[in-house]
Amino acid sequence: MAGQPLLSVRNLKTYFYTMEGVVKAVDGLSFDLSPGETLGIVGESGSGKTVAALSVLRLIPDPPGKILEGEVLYEGRDLLGLTEKEMHSIRGNEIAMIFQDPMTSLNPVFTVGYQIMEAIILHQKVDKKVARQRAIKLLAQVGIPRPEERINDYPYQFSGGMRQRVMIAMALP
Repeated sequence: MAGQPLLSVRNLKTYFYTMEGVVKAVDGLSFDLSPGETLGIVGESGSGKTVAALSVLRLIPDPPGKILEGEVLYEGRDLLGLTEKEMHSIRGNEIAMIFQDPMTSLNPVFTVGYQIMEAIILHQKVDKKVARQRAIKLLAQVGIPRPEERINDYPYQFSGGMRQRVMIAMALP
């Protein structure tokens, strides 16, 4: 695809400093992702896949982790140079991460509707009524049957695949 990539990562290095020494979790990662493309990152457990994604979103806890160098260009803007406030407006609105195990990402004491609505209200600055309507629409978009009813259910009331769909719904704009 011609033109500027949507996301361009260049020589990204994220290290963790432990009592045993330095762990080079991500050491020189580079890739381009154009609009409409899908990128799969595969590797053994502990190979740095999650740390790479967290680094792109600047969610690495510092300390013990640190993004040492590289560029993360999203629509031409270097995410590594943005303020936390600027990153906050991008996370959830323009870029989101869907974790592998949705049960650890969803809070078991709140309904899935509450959790989706909370994200919508936080990132889109709308009232509860509008957020609820959008949440129902998002659940329908990802194939949750009877979304106007299921919005009131708790995570344990969904299968693993359905919880994954809820997480996808939360990541959609």
